[in-house]
Amino acid sequence: MKTQPQSVTTLVDSPGADRRRRAIRYSVAMGIRMVCIILMLFVQGWLLVVCALGAIFLPYFAVILANAVTAPRQGLVEGPSGVVVRVSSSDD
Repeated sequence: MKTQPQSVTTLVDSPGADRRRRAIRYSVAMGIRMVCIILMLFVQGWLLVVCALGAIFLPYFAVILANAVTAPRQGLVEGPSGVVVRVSSSDD
C-alpha cells in the first residue's frame, strides 16, 4: 500500500495552539454561564427559566465545544515562491 507524503499545509494546529483555542472556547462558555447565574438574581418569569437552563446545560456544551476537533485546512495556499497550490484533506 502506497501512502502519500504529509504536506505541511494540511497538518492540524500545533498542540499549544489547539490547547489555547480550546481554552478560549471553554472560557467564553463559562463566562456566559456566569452571566446567566447573575441574571437569575434579577429576572423573573420565562427569562429566569432560560437563564437557569443556560447555567445548568452550558458546562456540558462547553466541554463538547472545547473538545471538538478542527478539520485540516483546505483551499488555496500560497507557497514561499508565490506559487498557489490547491490543498485538500481527501485522497484524490
